[in-house]
Amino acid sequence: MRRLAPRFTALSTLAAVAVLATAGCGLSSSTSQSPGQTTVTVYSPRPSNITDYVVKEFQAAHPEYKVQLLTLGAQEVADRVNAEKTRPQADIWWGGTPSQFEGATAKGLLTPFGADVLSRVPAKFHGTGDAWLAEQQQLQLIAYNHDVIKAADVPNDWADLILPQYKDKILIRDVAPSGTMRSVFSALIYQQYAKASSPQAGYDFLKKLDANTKDYAANPSDLYLRLQRQEAALTIWNQQDILAQAAKGAPFSIKVPASGTPINLDGFAKVKGGPNAAGADAFAGFLLSEKTQAWLAKNAFQIPTVAISEKPDWLAQLTYTELPVDSKVVAANSDTWIQYWIDNIKNRG
Repeated sequence: MRRLAPRFTALSTLAAVAVLATAGCGLSSSTSQSPGQTTVTVYSPRPSNITDYVVKEFQAAHPEYKVQLLTLGAQEVADRVNAEKTRPQADIWWGGTPSQFEGATAKGLLTPFGADVLSRVPAKFHGTGDAWLAEQQQLQLIAYNHDVIKAADVPNDWADLILPQYKDKILIRDVAPSGTMRSVFSALIYQQYAKASSPQAGYDFLKKLDANTKDYAANPSDLYLRLQRQEAALTIWNQQDILAQAAKGAPFSIKVPASGTPINLDGFAKVKGGPNAAGADAFAGFLLSEKTQAWLAKNAFQIPTVAISEKPDWLAQLTYTELPVDSKVVAANSDTWIQYWIDNIKNRG
């Protein structure tokens, strides 16, 4: 099986229009709701170039709706939806991990979209009880600044990240608020848990990785900036954001670890009891349309869960090995595992 190209340069000419700005946090500025309009409130950690495009095009296609967007980190969205459970304020939760959505499902915070929306996504990408849907698949892998480290010197697999030669050469996005990093670390712990029914060996590995980690970046934009400033040569992140940053000129390349890449399903859901259920269905239907998903694949390096008839060259050429993970086991244990990392491992390696 052919792997992802080790350097982005081969892809850069294929998607030069891609721009992936980092997500800021805050409520979108919006004009007043016009007569006849209703407001659809969306909570999302998705980057602004994605949300800006989708919201603008949705409002143009559906002038009866006005979108109010609140941008937060993925875990912050999960926490906010939970905090508002007695008086939901959001209609759509757009962007998060299976563990986050399954946790919210178990608490009864989500409700299925209408049948038309559900039918657009293959069943294997439906959450428990159809309470959430996966919009895209994200590959999680090793990324590096190719101005600092040669491709041949990049760790070949996850296990290599703890070798002595990589001490202080790794910068990692802080794990607690990051859906991507929570998913990666959970997948790495799971590899050991599957062998011994215990997370201890996984904790031991992450402690050694912590010892090699120079620092934890506060947010994705901080991670990109510091990696570009050559504060460290290596990081762990998702293919979508790294390729998008490279398309903007950052000297970033990716490497799929030899044992495979965890694949994160990035999802969205309808908040139970949200103020505009019809608007939530309309927004979801627009998001899942082939036109929208084709634009996101071409311009934002998304791997869609719905079929698109014309794939951009980078996606048509993409092959990879998946690191096996039992999503149900991870969903059931991820919060415990990550809390252990926070309390016992971070900055203690």
